[in-house]
Amino acid sequence: MARRRCTRTGCAGWAVATLTYVYAESTAVLGPLALRAEPGCYDLCQQHSSALSVPRGWEVIRLPDDTEEREQARVDDLLALADAVREAGRSYEDPLAEAIHPGRSGMVEVARKAHLTVLAEPAEDPPGEDRNR
Repeated sequence: MARRRCTRTGCAGWAVATLTYVYAESTAVLGPLALRAEPGCYDLCQQHSSALSVPRGWEVIRLPDDTEEREQARVDDLLALADAVREAGRSYEDPLAEAIHPGRSGMVEVARKAHLTVLAEPAEDPPGEDRNR
């Protein structure tokens, strides 16, 4: 995602939040920075987003910024996948001999940890068999 500047006149700060208005409901919504600049939305820096004020009678809805939580979840999934692959590599045996759940695609489940699964393609011919028989 490309970094964008605050849309307030004269401000050179980096945008961290996006402000949108719902005129029909007299509501201003301040949430995490949108993925791209949209017409009718205002990107604000930390200073301007924290000092936001709205006209009398309007409501402000501040949506939590879960960017750090999403990033941490992505890192956790990546680490769990790496651990599962490492564990499967240590105890690797012939997938055909120890297939847990052979699938329709021919892939064999080698290991499972939480919601992650390590799959392997089975060898076309078991070791030691001669194709020319």
